[in-house]
Amino acid sequence: MPAGSLLRGLVLVALLAGPAHAQKSADTLRVTWRSQVTDIDPYYNPLRNGLVLALHVWDALLYRDPETFQIKGLLASEWRWADDRTLEFTLRPGVTFHNGDRLTADDVVYTVNTVIADPSISVPSNYRFLAGAEKIDDLHVRLKLTRVFPAAIEYIAMVLPIWPKAYRERVGPEAFSRAPVGSGPYRVAKLEGADRILLQRYEDYFPGSPKGKPAIATIDIHQDPVPGRDLADLLNGRADWIWQYTPDLSYTITRIPTLQAIRSESMRFGYLSLDAAGRTGAGNPLTNPKVRQAIFFAIDRGAMARQFMQGSSRVLDAPCFPTQFGCDAGAARRYPYDPDHAKALLAEAGFPDGFDTELVTYELPQLAEALRDYLSAVGIRATIRHMQTAEEVARARAGHNPLDAGDWGSFSINDVSAVLPYFFGGGDMDYARDPEVQSFIEAGGSTINPDERRQNYSNAIRIITERAFWLPLFTFSITYGFTRELTFKPSRDEIPRFYLAIWK
Repeated sequence: MPAGSLLRGLVLVALLAGPAHAQKSADTLRVTWRSQVTDIDPYYNPLRNGLVLALHVWDALLYRDPETFQIKGLLASEWRWADDRTLEFTLRPGVTFHNGDRLTADDVVYTVNTVIADPSISVPSNYRFLAGAEKIDDLHVRLKLTRVFPAAIEYIAMVLPIWPKAYRERVGPEAFSRAPVGSGPYRVAKLEGADRILLQRYEDYFPGSPKGKPAIATIDIHQDPVPGRDLADLLNGRADWIWQYTPDLSYTITRIPTLQAIRSESMRFGYLSLDAAGRTGAGNPLTNPKVRQAIFFAIDRGAMARQFMQGSSRVLDAPCFPTQFGCDAGAARRYPYDPDHAKALLAEAGFPDGFDTELVTYELPQLAEALRDYLSAVGIRATIRHMQTAEEVARARAGHNPLDAGDWGSFSINDVSAVLPYFFGGGDMDYARDPEVQSFIEAGGSTINPDERRQNYSNAIRIITERAFWLPLFTFSITYGFTRELTFKPSRDEIPRFYLAIWK
């Protein structure tokens, strides 16, 4: 059945069925999302939905307010810089994990020292600034940094949730992922493979947390990767909240009197990574800079932003989000849509008739098809390989994706150190492998002098764009659809906080 016919059918069924009632009476918020978090442990998945789960199930030492971006104490009540490379924290007394174990400095030391030594961590670039943790006493801990790193506080607040040492050591990492324990406002009550995650309010959550005690007792999350099923669940009363659907579906949702749809720009943006380093094999045309530049000129990013994001979506020139510290758009080379110039560059590179390649992505099929069609128009024949997010990211990390289309939200960290090292710092997502770029990125993250940081990051951005390693596409406008019985407010950092949602 064509997509349009399917959507019309869904709307008709929903309208005929009458108003769909949310699970307010059962105090259960039913969520459907497409990305499958196969390992709920936040250190072993790189997915946005994994970050969302982490914020609900685990707490970090610090918390960033979603409205003001102000850093506040969470598991730590106080903190201070002992010197340029040392942070000291005072832990809140009486905080317990979901299994009843008390939080102590031992848990912090165990978490930090385990994470920095584990090569299987999903995003190791998030933790390279950490040299280790030391216990001062049960309620005081010291974090040592590998270098001067001005963004450390942001990372500690956003991507350093604390494990319970005794429990995780006793059951082991694999069993911990199957039966996780945190100290956050919700506990994991049930995991059903990669399909369902049931969260229940942690009744002993400590008072005074800036997250507050949740108003809603249960969050029932269904992870369904089939496109359109999240919308079907919402329209037919099987879900109360969905997100990240294409904007054109908002009208479909608002036709149902009991539902509402909103759109909010986020720090997330799309990208197209090119195998400039030849990781996918010898003879890859993408190792030729003129071929890469041709691809950049071949894609009408403005039209794609209008078609797929609408709203306030913006085309980006620099490989970072505009508000992030160090994101110098002025240093970036611009690539306006110019298919004739793209064809000329391909001819200069020795490919007047184009070539065959593969485009690998987890993005919506329509976006992949648009990229393919733009490339086809200049002679590049790209076969689309569409995969689920976790599988696609694993394939990218293994170096198997000639053209890799994805999106990146920087873990909502407002600093380019959350994006440039991940894609250009020499790790497994780096398809450029450019030593000069790596040296500038390293220097930019190793000084507290803001002017020096900006200059180094600007140099990196200039080279990345001139050599056409990685094409930023456009910012994402995140779509949300949910029952009118729910009060829910999106945040700028693209982290839905269900612990702040309430029933009307």
